[in-house]
Amino acid sequence: MDNKDSEAEIHPLKTEDVKAQENHENSVERRIVSKQSSRLSRLSRWRTAAFFISLFLCLIIVFAFSFIIPCPERPVSERTWLRNYDNAVAYQFLAIEDVNEDKVQDIIFAFKAGNGSSSFNSSCLDEGLPSPCAFITAASGTNGRLLWERPAAEDLEWMQCGIQQLGGPHALPALALRTGEVQWRQSSDFGVNYTVLTPVSVIPDVDSDGVQDLILFIATGDKIKTFIYSGKNGQQIGSTGSLNVDGKARYIRLNLDSSSYFLFYTENSVYAYSLKDLYSAATGLEIKLPGLEQDPQWEKNIDHATHLLPLLSSGDIRYLAKVPGRSWENVLVVNSEVAALISAQNLQTLWTLNVSHVVSEPLLGYYKPDVLAIVLESEIGPNRKKVMIVESRSGAVQWDLKLNSRAESPGPATLSTADHRSTFLIWGDYQLPGNETVSSAA
Repeated sequence: MDNKDSEAEIHPLKTEDVKAQENHENSVERRIVSKQSSRLSRLSRWRTAAFFISLFLCLIIVFAFSFIIPCPERPVSERTWLRNYDNAVAYQFLAIEDVNEDKVQDIIFAFKAGNGSSSFNSSCLDEGLPSPCAFITAASGTNGRLLWERPAAEDLEWMQCGIQQLGGPHALPALALRTGEVQWRQSSDFGVNYTVLTPVSVIPDVDSDGVQDLILFIATGDKIKTFIYSGKNGQQIGSTGSLNVDGKARYIRLNLDSSSYFLFYTENSVYAYSLKDLYSAATGLEIKLPGLEQDPQWEKNIDHATHLLPLLSSGDIRYLAKVPGRSWENVLVVNSEVAALISAQNLQTLWTLNVSHVVSEPLLGYYKPDVLAIVLESEIGPNRKKVMIVESRSGAVQWDLKLNSRAESPGPATLSTADHRSTFLIWGDYQLPGNETVSSAA
């Protein structure tokens, strides 16, 4: 007999118990399955509701941006545009700034005329100026539309763009970049036969009015007058300082860690003044501000009686230029025979390069990606020049070219490119190698 049958005959009651237990287990399983299916049904309904709510929200957003919220209208960018000014004379000034904040660079220029353009119908008399006078104009880079136009002064001797955070030269006016409105205008008596040394330098807020200030240098003969102006209202701070030099001077400004130095150079000498010295001379006060400290290494090398810097005064100086380094600004000194790069950190010579009769101001650019280079043009004979591109770190010549060159020809220029290099623009006549009689086009 089968084992199950024999078990049933021996224990008949036990068999009934097993059947009852099996029936109970089946009932419990059915209840669990029923609960699970109920939960899945509720979850499915929530998922459906969430889907339709998300879809509804997306449709609302699309509808809002398509029909309710207008898209900003941007002017159509024209490939070329032209504006004519009759009976006007242009000044040698051109600046590129985003005036109307449309992510397109705009044009700022100056001209002298009796009346402005027909777009604004402005005249010199509107600002109480004699006619003709100097107008400052901002034109859109997209289509040439005038953004603003303003009679600024009787005449322009110097103009500078890009001075940020101002509160706002027979007079010194400050105009707002965005609107052209005059922020402030201060009359200044610079004397006669003077030259403004450019660029004007922005200095820390020395009068504690919350706006950075300006320092201006005026050269008259063998003296340089120093003026400090409030950036908020144009008022002069302190009195006029005076520096003695031995000829016609130019200057550069070096920014060190916590100090600034102004290097005034003539043909034979270099004079060094800290910003702290210039401020103290103008006001007679001592002040402790970031940027108005003195560098111990520089102070050791400056003759405090004459402010001469002997390390850079090698004679017959043609140009001084700032060259950015890895952590410091260095100084390029160009005289009649050599170009030398001097470390601003310790005033040691980093490299020298033989180059005679440099004919244009050194120019910075990128011959290799992200590797700073210096463009030097030197005279090598009558109406002949040599152009060199020199790596700023080592002084190695990366490229050179000899050109025919006329007097008063334009100097070099650079344009940045998308691959972190520069396009170098050089003026001259290129003569094909081996062809001594026929020259190609300029």
